[in-house]
Parts: sequence; C-alpha cells; structure tokens
Amino acid sequence: NPANLMGILAFRKLLPNIPHVAVFDTSFHQSMPESAYLYSLPYDYYKKYGIRKYGFHGTSHKYVSQRAAEILNKPVEELRIISCHIGNGASIAAIDGGKSIDTSMGFTPLAGVTMGTRSGNIDPALIPFIMEKTGKTADEVLNILNKESGLLGITGTSSDLRDIEGDAKEGNERAELALEVFASRIHKYMGSYATRMHGVDVIIFTAGVG
Repeated sequence: NPANLMGILAFRKLLPNIPHVAVFDTSFHQSMPESAYLYSLPYDYYKKYGIRKYGFHGTSHKYVSQRAAEILNKPVEELRIISCHIGNGASIAAIDGGKSIDTSMGFTPLAGVTMGTRSGNIDPALIPFIMEKTGKTADEVLNILNKESGLLGITGTSSDLRDIEGDAKEGNERAELALEVFASRIHKYMGSYATRMHGVDVIIFTAGVG
C-alpha cells in the first residue's frame, strides 16, 4: 500500500524516537481455511503470486465480535457470529468461535457486496467486454468498478445511503432499485454464512450505515 507506506516513512523521519506499531486490516482473517480463501484458478498462481482472498475490515470485525460477546456475557469461543461492516465500503464476515472463517472481500476490497462506489462481485468476463465496447483500458475499467459503480452507478446521483433513501421515499425508481440490490447482496452472504456455520447466534451491524 504505497500511500500508507509514505505515511509510515514520514512519521519515522519526523518522530524517530517514538515507537511505531503497524496494525494490519487483513490479519484477523488469517484463520480462514484454505477452502475459503482459495480461488478456483490454477493453483500455481496462488503459490507463485499469492493470489487468494485476504479480506479487510478485520480490526472492526474482531472488535465488534468481542464486544458482542461481552454484552451477551458469553465467551466469544461459544458464539457463531455474522458481522456486517456496512459503510461506503462494506464487508460481511463469518466468525465461528472467535475466529474468522470467511469474509466477503477478497484479494482486494473491490470484491463482495455492492458498496457505495464499488461494484462488488461481477462476472470477470465483463472487464474485457467493457474494454471492447468502450475502448477503455484495463486500468480505466478498474477505476470505474472502484469509483463509479455500486450505489452510485445504479442511482447515477449518489453513493450516500441517506440521499438514496430520501430519493426512494420520493418515488425515484433507480434509488429504490439501488436499495434492493444493496440489501439482496448482503442477504446472500448472511444466508451463506449462516449455513456454513450450521446456524447463527449473533448478527452484528456496524460502521457508518450498519
């Protein structure tokens, strides 16, 4: 992550005598089994290039799962939790016995559910198709998927759920559609993870929207 690395280097130069601590957003998901993090690609790509699901929002998912256990006065090791971190970026995590066993984001934060400006999961063949139809480069299409898609792409006006809910109440059909798509993608992961854990004890909603 070049931007974060620049910040680290700058602070180490400015504050050389102060301890610096790196907290990795992906670390909570290191407990995922291989069957959850592996993509159905040639296995050599995983071994040579590290292509796999890493997941994100780990710090949030870990904290809220532990906090939920405290509120319920139960050991987190005894709980099956679905954690929904829903903001402009969004991810769902299956947490079984205090450990992440699966999450919706993947190799990058672009994967998973529909988000504010990110598409979430799409058919990968759409990328060369869009390139062919529009004449855009792969980087340009990737930028569209990251910054011009999701709720913004469907509504054409906003990535802010407050604006979209207001427009939907006024009868804006694309705003209504965006809300339906947003909810349905989240429901898919919640249902999948409940099945994966043979039930669920706790469902958590957190972050700006959650």
